[in-house]
Amino acid sequence: MIEITRRQMLGALAATGTHLIAPAQAQGVGSNPTPKFGYEDVLQRARALAAAPFADGATRPPAPFDSLDFDSWRDIRFRDDHALFANLPGAFRLATFHRGFLFPRAVTVNTIRDGIAAPIPYSPALFDFGRVKVGDSLDINTGFAGFRMNFPVNDPHVYDEAISFLGASYFRFLGRDQQYGLSARALCVEAGTGKETFPFFREFWIETPAAGSNRAVIYALLDGEAATGAYRFDLTVGQESTLDVKATIFPRRAGVKFGLAPLTSMYLTGENDRRVRDGFRDELHDSDGLLVHNGAQEWLWRPLGNPPRERMSYFLDHNTRGFGLLQRDRTFESYQDLDLAYQKRPSYFVEPVGDWGDGSVELIELPTLDETNDNIVASWTPATAPEPGKAFAFAYRITAGLDMPRLAPNGRVVHTFEAPAHALGSAEPADPNAKRFMVDFAGGDLAYYVSDPAQVEAVATTSKGRVLRANVIANPHIDGLRAFFDVAVKPGDTTDLRLFLRAAGRTLTETWTLPWSAPSAT
Repeated sequence: MIEITRRQMLGALAATGTHLIAPAQAQGVGSNPTPKFGYEDVLQRARALAAAPFADGATRPPAPFDSLDFDSWRDIRFRDDHALFANLPGAFRLATFHRGFLFPRAVTVNTIRDGIAAPIPYSPALFDFGRVKVGDSLDINTGFAGFRMNFPVNDPHVYDEAISFLGASYFRFLGRDQQYGLSARALCVEAGTGKETFPFFREFWIETPAAGSNRAVIYALLDGEAATGAYRFDLTVGQESTLDVKATIFPRRAGVKFGLAPLTSMYLTGENDRRVRDGFRDELHDSDGLLVHNGAQEWLWRPLGNPPRERMSYFLDHNTRGFGLLQRDRTFESYQDLDLAYQKRPSYFVEPVGDWGDGSVELIELPTLDETNDNIVASWTPATAPEPGKAFAFAYRITAGLDMPRLAPNGRVVHTFEAPAHALGSAEPADPNAKRFMVDFAGGDLAYYVSDPAQVEAVATTSKGRVLRANVIANPHIDGLRAFFDVAVKPGDTTDLRLFLRAAGRTLTETWTLPWSAPSAT
């Protein structure tokens, strides 16, 4: 903890315009240099925190920030002329978020220069409060809710927001030509069980970036009633930005279901799930599917949906190679939203570093009637829960991209549609318990077969019921193929469907998979 007298001193310095980056401090007595702050320091703090009883310590921010609505909170802006690291040409610029609205918790934000960590002092001079009336003075301990870092992502002369940490353990980052959509989290605790808790970052440390560098290093201390954790984030900004994550968590109790590398997104309505309609916009989602690259080298595509009840899916695996929530539909006409640009929402793909052993990629889909709700969660759940008192270390890379062609290098799913089942080009009567699924595939070697789709077989399977028929036709509009199959399942039963294309025994596409529940008999 920083003594209040030191915070007061730093606040006074900030008020006089003194630069906010802590100056390099003198080395220790004699020939021993002062140790440089790094991941081991955060690790020690996390271990010590886990050994002590959990104390939330959260307090409401002072008035008027304790009663702000979203628009008022958003109106509070960090002043660009106070951005940290602004004196370093071509480097990142650091700004903080003010407490208020859904972000009342005070978070300590430090910078590291020459290995020495020092907190950024709070001062009202850092902010333009817009419509918020703050009076003549503010407590210097009002504090921050989080921070963001800007970088010339899209234009050498424009500093776009490249990464932000705000709320619990949530963070987001961007690559070129992308706009914020889904989020990542440091850790899920008991997600989908009805007893979920949300660990949070207590403190951050940001290394002073090198001039002209597109790399930033961030350390973070996680706390919560179920676990503590030490995190290191290495951000590299580019066409596809990457975030390398190194983490060690210390469980506080046994038998906890942890979700590693969690991703959170929104799906309201789309081509394969129109349960909720929204005026003129036919599709509203930050992500339209889950992609899994399993340990057996199989690529699985699972379309997302907005179910009437919570739906959980598990992809059992050993040493998974990756998973992610992707936005594949990049056509403006699908969304028709001039302001929110859903076609520019990034995809996030997680790739483990090292072996993650047995476990499952878990997908949670929650019902929602509002596009502001994140109702999709994907994470890796270890088969064996980490033990309390023991450090549990893991690492992974998240890539933020648009099309990312290296993912699912064969043909990939472009569209998914559902329709009443019937016999195409036939007078054969339809089965009243059957459903038709139509899946468009494009990419890979599929263009070769557009002129003769009869050479391609649609391999469709169901875990219950039976597949009545399957076929493949050309879809020249996507330079690919459309596969359809009809499946009949007993009323009220739920089945797992799978589909892929092959020719002459060679697999041409990723595997489309979807759980489907047949309507109950009336």
